[in-house]
Amino acid sequence: MPEKVLVIGAGMAGLWVALALAPTGREVVLLDRDPPPPEGGADEAFETWARRGVGQLRHSHAFLARLRLLIRDQHPELLAELHAAGCRDLGLEGSLTAAHRKRYRPEPIDDDLVILTSRRTTLELVIRRYVARLPGVTLRSGVFVRELLVESGPTPRVTGVRIDGGGGTEDLAGDVVVDAAGRTSQAIEQLTAAGATIPEEAESAGVIYFTRHYRLRPGAEEPPRASAAPSNGDMGYLKFGVFPGDNGWFSITLCLPEIEESLRQAVVDPAVFDAVCRLLPGPARWIEPNRAEGMSRVFGMGQLESRWRDYAPEGRAAVLGFFAVGDSLVRTNPLYGRGCSFAAVGAQGLRDALDATPDPAERLVRYSQTARSELRPYFEVMRDSDRSAIRRARLTMTPGAKPSLKGRIVKSFLDDGVAIAIREDVDILRAFLRGFHMLEHPQAWLKRPGNLAKVLAAWARPRRTKAYPPKLGPDRSEMLATLGLA
Repeated sequence: MPEKVLVIGAGMAGLWVALALAPTGREVVLLDRDPPPPEGGADEAFETWARRGVGQLRHSHAFLARLRLLIRDQHPELLAELHAAGCRDLGLEGSLTAAHRKRYRPEPIDDDLVILTSRRTTLELVIRRYVARLPGVTLRSGVFVRELLVESGPTPRVTGVRIDGGGGTEDLAGDVVVDAAGRTSQAIEQLTAAGATIPEEAESAGVIYFTRHYRLRPGAEEPPRASAAPSNGDMGYLKFGVFPGDNGWFSITLCLPEIEESLRQAVVDPAVFDAVCRLLPGPARWIEPNRAEGMSRVFGMGQLESRWRDYAPEGRAAVLGFFAVGDSLVRTNPLYGRGCSFAAVGAQGLRDALDATPDPAERLVRYSQTARSELRPYFEVMRDSDRSAIRRARLTMTPGAKPSLKGRIVKSFLDDGVAIAIREDVDILRAFLRGFHMLEHPQAWLKRPGNLAKVLAAWARPRRTKAYPPKLGPDRSEMLATLGLA
């Protein structure tokens, strides 16, 4: 008999567990608390699909190269279906600066450094329909997992779940239970009550982010990606990004520090949101009245945190027969766009652990080791970036405050060295993107002597010889004054 795997949740993490495990011949049952998607296409899904368990459903999304390569290499039919639905590939060439183009020559790695982008509802709709057709996969909608079924002992063992469905309460047995319920999951509390010791690191990301969706007008085209006015940037008190979507749609996300109260309270108004975007040269190009129109309200998302849970502390399994994937295992600031990639990589690690051994304790230890080697470096870099952003936001809002000498040196190295080298040297750009796209350790590229030498050379040059980007937008005081919030 094949192993039966019960997956709590059918969002991106749950779907990726099915994509990873279905080819192994296991029986996979996805338990989704929400109703199924509508029968129509991408626009109907965006308008009507109710997903209470997915808080970020209508925020900006893009799949990094690591995730797109998993689809391309393991599920090519799925990639074709995504493209047919309007999902798009954004390759390296579209982001090259004028300095890059002077010496650019295509290389094989360029075909891998590609982002797959669309509205989240479109991505999830197509993947869900593909998964539902896979042999051995059952997808049950409208099913609420009330609790885990746990056998007590020195190491608690999860043997199934108790669900509430259309026919009342039901107990489902499973050889393996996977928690892919995300940040709404209550499994950790149940396991702790059963005696499992699961250490957790958690701290606030310090930001709230806001997204609005737009659609190009008939006959209008997107601005060129390689424009002098960047479509994304970090201004200290405000981060922004434009996300091309599917079928003429795109979204803009504004990310604000939690302490930036007046501005973050104001941008929930679509008129204020658009006014902010019009003050940012990059996003302003996208929402010109003759180019696009706003199509949604402003969606906000807060209570963001970095969190890491260790289910095998000190190399010993804390629970048997149970695995957490996606946000149930590790959470990061969604601004960095790695949540779906983390879920996909975690699902691949789960498959490898289950295939490697039948021993439940060894399986969890192997899975935890993979998570630590594959995901932990990115988690730490993103957590440190959040800490730095919180410090900068506080500094910006403190009258007369000045950064420390160390802070000024680090900022100069990043702005006048690293950023300049990336904007001028296409090989440095490729090296940086390999880490950004999770194809290698995020800081490995800068530790290579040749790359570091180029960065130091750029840092040492006079400012007048460097290819700085144009000003991203007004400083904080000017922004607030223009919006009438001073």
